[in-house]
Amino acid sequence: MANPVTYRPKTGEIPLDPGVYRFRDEHGRVIYVGKAKNLRSRLNSYFANPQGLLPKTRSMVFTAASVEWTVVGSELEALQLEYTWIKEFDPRFNIMFRDDKSYPYLAVTMGEKYPRVQVMRGDKRKDTRYFGPFYPAKAIRETVDTMIRVFPVRTCSSGVFKRAERSGRPCLLGYIDKCSAPCVGRISPDDHRALARDFCDFMAGDSKKFISSLERKMGEAVAELDFEAAARLRDDIAALRRVFERNTVVLSEDTDADIFALREDELEAAAQVFHVRGGRIRGQRGWVVEKVEDMDTADLVEHLLQQVYGEGSSSNEEIPREVLVPVLPSNGEQMLEWLRGLRGGRVDVRVPQRGDKATLMGTVEQNAADALRLHKSRRAGDITTRSAALQELQEALDLPQPLMRIECFDISHVQGTNVVASMVVVEDGLPRKSEYRKFSITGDAARDDTASMYDVIYRRFRNYLAGKAGEQRDAAADLPDPETDPVDDAASVLDHPEVDGAGEPMRDTTTAVTRNRFAYPPSLVVVDGGPPQVAAAARALEDLGIDDVHVVGLAKRLEEVWVQDSEFPVILPRASEGLFMLQRIRDEAHRFAITFHRQKRGKSMTASALDDVPGLGPAKRKSLLKHFGSVKKIRAASVDELLAVPGIGPALAETVRSSLAVEPGNAPASAVNMTTGEIIED
Repeated sequence: MANPVTYRPKTGEIPLDPGVYRFRDEHGRVIYVGKAKNLRSRLNSYFANPQGLLPKTRSMVFTAASVEWTVVGSELEALQLEYTWIKEFDPRFNIMFRDDKSYPYLAVTMGEKYPRVQVMRGDKRKDTRYFGPFYPAKAIRETVDTMIRVFPVRTCSSGVFKRAERSGRPCLLGYIDKCSAPCVGRISPDDHRALARDFCDFMAGDSKKFISSLERKMGEAVAELDFEAAARLRDDIAALRRVFERNTVVLSEDTDADIFALREDELEAAAQVFHVRGGRIRGQRGWVVEKVEDMDTADLVEHLLQQVYGEGSSSNEEIPREVLVPVLPSNGEQMLEWLRGLRGGRVDVRVPQRGDKATLMGTVEQNAADALRLHKSRRAGDITTRSAALQELQEALDLPQPLMRIECFDISHVQGTNVVASMVVVEDGLPRKSEYRKFSITGDAARDDTASMYDVIYRRFRNYLAGKAGEQRDAAADLPDPETDPVDDAASVLDHPEVDGAGEPMRDTTTAVTRNRFAYPPSLVVVDGGPPQVAAAARALEDLGIDDVHVVGLAKRLEEVWVQDSEFPVILPRASEGLFMLQRIRDEAHRFAITFHRQKRGKSMTASALDDVPGLGPAKRKSLLKHFGSVKKIRAASVDELLAVPGIGPALAETVRSSLAVEPGNAPASAVNMTTGEIIED
């Protein structure tokens, strides 16, 4: 770890203007991004007495090896640029409220001939009605499963629908009366659309008329002594009431608001939000984060709103008109301007003082308090266990550096076919799934496991060296290389990368350089296997001239830990936390490799008549099938009809026609899944 004194900038070098700053580690990786109204005042606070810093702040400044900053023209530009860089670099020490998923909505695709009910995330689509957001997504599925008892609207995908349409047999939901089966003509398109409209009306809050109608029909069935029909109607009424009670009105029916609450201590904070739409609580989300800086509640609210709404900024409907918070965010005017720009309309951010909204805020705060208490009770044991495991591994393997990052590699294949490899990453004892990688292995490298392991390790660290060389070249030139480090102009809030909003030169001229995920080396490489795999991995590192990365192998049979250049394995106790951690990492790498292998094997086992057409690649095969629908129709098409397909020229059209021509006495071949025998194309 670096001493902050070694990279502390001189006070006179730091401007007094607003701006955004980045801390980088010794490998050039951005580990923290922050903004400040006064860069000099904020940056000097990091280099004060280390004993006065928060534990995570102290860890960050000792992990960093350099600091750089960018001056901007206003606090709004600082807010925008800070969020852009947090999204781009994913710094490990930043407060992260995001859960990397957009809000889940219940959607009804009214624009289709046969409307479909489904769970949707992301951008809103035209002619689709949305209800929610709901959180978790399980809440939507439970609601849909209950609702289709009474409103049996189609829920299947287009593929399932078309397959049922061709076969003339509905899916299981059609047989158990949870779908009206428009695919086989049990209901007309107009009647099915009316059913979907009734579904939407109920979800929009007009529920009483449907329940009253069913109660009236139940009474008529009882009067006619049709008790079986009455029982079914009774169950339908109970189902609708469950949905209705789940969406009980808590505020006036014209209220659309998100209600945030926080509960914090010196080191951590818990945040909760209730999503109220049409006066009903449609969903709930929660986060627990560690504090990096000594920030107050207003700063936490600013970060919370910035990240929660920034992640869904492509869809302005996710930002309601009213946002209720425990305290107003710092930089309140800039935050309001930013939110209004994302929504494209008015947004009010305020603190409820009295009435139903203040009461509901208290409920949200109680949820945040419960979440923080539960998190601390779980995390106390978790941190102790992880720290003990990492410390035990470091001592057992006699490694000089703490195990900040561990990478594990595994090879998967079936008798030498479809050979693939996986790389999983663990940082501070926790999986970092955004850094996982998968490799396809072909040629001589696929002949055996040791050759495959050599190939994967060589490719991974060759990319590391290339990224490191690129960063050194850019630092020497003080400019980004457009060949290897493309600049994404859309990701920057500044019109020109070299000049800030005030027209002054910036300290940092590489603001939008795309980060190289492979440019950060691990403290330890773990391979699945024994001495042969360890030797292959070590040989790959040696051939690349890398001597500061340690390699070990975990053999499955006796769970022995093999170290490079050692005749005997390291035997960890069976109850060792270090061994448990290695096993979990190895098993995760195996799972990831198996998943990729099955995907690749499934694709390779699908054969089609189009595969043998010279010059016809995957994209053009897909384009042909999308245009015509099947190989049979492609075979019957004329050259002029083939030319109507995008990407198909005269020469290729003639080739397709001649290759698919059926010789007398030979039946045309269909696409067949070689594993299941299923005919893919007619």
